[in-house]
Amino acid sequence: MNQVVSKVANTGVAGRSRALDVDRYVSMRIRQRRIMLGLTQQQMAELIGVTYQQAHKYETGINRISAGRLYQIARALGVEISYFFEDVDPGGGAQTRSHELMPQQRMLLELARNFASIKSRKHQEALCHLARVLSDSENRR
Repeated sequence: MNQVVSKVANTGVAGRSRALDVDRYVSMRIRQRRIMLGLTQQQMAELIGVTYQQAHKYETGINRISAGRLYQIARALGVEISYFFEDVDPGGGAQTRSHELMPQQRMLLELARNFASIKSRKHQEALCHLARVLSDSENRR
């Protein structure tokens, strides 16, 4: 009887597995990394050999990601598989992190994406210098 209850608790409609907290967390980490690298969902889909719609489903947690696919995603994003599980507790949930990006995280990801799209090395260096100067002036206050 307990096996039946356990099976029902872990499945949705007609035996389909529901995404667990850890699955949604991995999806969020994939999206963050993709944005940080300045990739579109279409580009990501092409890198891992799936349709745009499937890549979207992976990022939103609609579809669970197999181990083999997660390996492909990690290679495409230039990270170890463990990157997707940072800050996950052994109970299967994300530690203190929300599944939604915080406003500062959104700004940082947007900044990284925009920075990566700047073609001129001189402009990138000037932006880094500006950030350093602004940071130093804030720290002196």
